Amino acid sequence: MARPVTLFTGQWADLSFDTMLEKAKAFGYDGVELACWGDHFEVEKADQAYCDAKRAKIKAAGLQCHAISTHLVGQAVCDNIDPRHAQILPPAIYGDGDPEGVRQRAAAELKKTAQAAKRFGVSVVNGFTGSSIWHLVYSFPPNLPGQIDAGYKDFADRFGPIFDEFQNNGVRYALEVHPTEIAFDIASAERALQAVDYHPAFGFNYDPSHFGYQGVDYVKFLYKFSDRIFHVHMKDVSWSDRPTDAGVFGGHVDFHKPNRYWDFKSVGRGNINFEKIIRALNDIEYGGPLSVEWEDGAMDREFGATESAAFVKRIDFPPSKIIFDAQFAENSK
Repeated sequence: MARPVTLFTGQWADLSFDTMLEKAKAFGYDGVELACWGDHFEVEKADQAYCDAKRAKIKAAGLQCHAISTHLVGQAVCDNIDPRHAQILPPAIYGDGDPEGVRQRAAAELKKTAQAAKRFGVSVVNGFTGSSIWHLVYSFPPNLPGQIDAGYKDFADRFGPIFDEFQNNGVRYALEVHPTEIAFDIASAERALQAVDYHPAFGFNYDPSHFGYQGVDYVKFLYKFSDRIFHVHMKDVSWSDRPTDAGVFGGHVDFHKPNRYWDFKSVGRGNINFEKIIRALNDIEYGGPLSVEWEDGAMDREFGATESAAFVKRIDFPPSKIIFDAQFAENSK
């Protein structure tokens, strides 16, 4: 059976929930991955009646929903909070902007999100973690002994109780491994798992677009963390084969400018080898959704979302159930 192809609604939060369902269906998707912002999935309102009403509308639209996503609030749990966070957080979470207060309110919201996910009937919540040590990623002045260890301990201290709440509700938290998070490549993902003693509720929302331009082996990630791939984003990125003005770090140049080394693209139009990804997903027996996170600043988003749904459905295929060499002997009988 083909994996369901869903559309992550995070980049569409300017549209209402009802409008988003209509468009996702028209674009050719099997379902939606609902963002916990806009009116797509509102954690503070998510009592059982709210969740049941959302489910009924999704079903009436002929769609599925396998996951919700709390990237924005999750980012604030471990981050070094500054005024930038006010533009991504609900006012009740940002409050007066006192950093520790923001972090504590964000952590409480994630626990509520686990409870809401259970009521809504999904077993995966995707999100970010933030990081108290991202600013130390380039070690100059040289990092002091213990600074990086302290950052992973901060992550464990803050997210350990959150993961416990997720486990108590039968829900898993899938970190989208990504620059500015506690895990942004294979090495840091392994360290994040170690920090929380491989908590069973903690795993990953796999997104190859955040690995390719860094030079990280995005296919190896799937094999290395095969038991921790809780959800998959289909998102593309291109990077240059020649020197550019703004390199891997971006040069403080806005996205979608021609002098950047890398930029996100509509699925199938970048450098990511999705054929290898599908084969790896088959090898690790991942049967969950393939969720398109669509970003391409040079393309109409409705055109792009439509072509991405068709591309993912075309590239996906089920694994083989036979050993081909064995069929020679079978046919000779």
